[in-house]
Amino acid sequence: METPPVSPVGEKDASPPQRPWEQDSRGNLASATQIRLQPPEPPTQSLQLGLSPDPASRRVEHPRGTPTQLAGPEGGSDASPGSPSEAPEPLRAPDLWRCPDGSFVKKIITRGRGLDKPKLGSRCRVLACGFPLGSGPPEGWTELTIGMGPWREEAWGELVEKCLESMCQGEEAELRLPGHSGPPAGLTLASFTPGRDSWQLQVSEKEALAREERARGTELFRAGNPEGAARCYGRALRLLLTLPPPGPPERTALHANLAACQLLLGQPQLAVQSCNRALEREPGHLKALYRRGVAQAALGNLEKASADLKKVLAVDPKNRAAHEELEKVVNREKKQKAGLAQGLRKMFG
Repeated sequence: METPPVSPVGEKDASPPQRPWEQDSRGNLASATQIRLQPPEPPTQSLQLGLSPDPASRRVEHPRGTPTQLAGPEGGSDASPGSPSEAPEPLRAPDLWRCPDGSFVKKIITRGRGLDKPKLGSRCRVLACGFPLGSGPPEGWTELTIGMGPWREEAWGELVEKCLESMCQGEEAELRLPGHSGPPAGLTLASFTPGRDSWQLQVSEKEALAREERARGTELFRAGNPEGAARCYGRALRLLLTLPPPGPPERTALHANLAACQLLLGQPQLAVQSCNRALEREPGHLKALYRRGVAQAALGNLEKASADLKKVLAVDPKNRAAHEELEKVVNREKKQKAGLAQGLRKMFG
């Protein structure tokens, strides 16, 4: 609002005479204008807060990683008129992480610090709880080294290792295990030592680690533990797959050995895939041909099974196992043809 001009001293005011009530209102308006033009003094409370911060108003880091503010004294309110007394917490997407191979789902309860995660050789201090008996690490605190140690051969070893490799220091998570309808298991990564990514290893180091994994896998296979052996063979292959092509010849034998484990574990489709990879590298690999023939027979692909087994016998006529499997396939083919013929007679007879 504009204020009326003030006449200079000694100059006669040419404006018409004013009534008393108008003079009072003009005087009040001038006073208000002077007050508004004066620079405002900083509030006492703001100065005090700047010199001596109130501990109750300090911002703290929420355990989930979202900044929040501690509540002040009970009964106090800092909300401005017309706004809610408490601002709603911003919506966040669920803190879920699904393992790419579908082996488990991780729900983050407390976010970890930083961006680093355990790598090969990292020694991790871990707190485990709530795992089904025999399917997880021992209850309580334990130390596990990524990529090393007999703990990886346990049924729970691969799952826990995958989970740890996705966690940051201080992270607490719940794991939903496939086929387990009970409460989720808990895993906390308290700390870990620095490790190395596979790409940081020298070629000779990768090959040495792969040989160790293959040897351990063979020991487990002979001891009647195809599941543990499959994990060892799989880890060895992952190491060698990072090498420049064509890679070491051990890859062919590893694929064939993995197929043998998959057959014993009742996974014929995976066994066919493993044999295919072995035969891509070495088309005449007899063990891969034989195991693919057995896997095809288990899948009901009798013609493909017969073709693979005949290739084995063409090279090794005295292969007893191939003779027995081929005989089984031939008998199944005869039964299928007989059943088909009988069905046709009933249909057209």
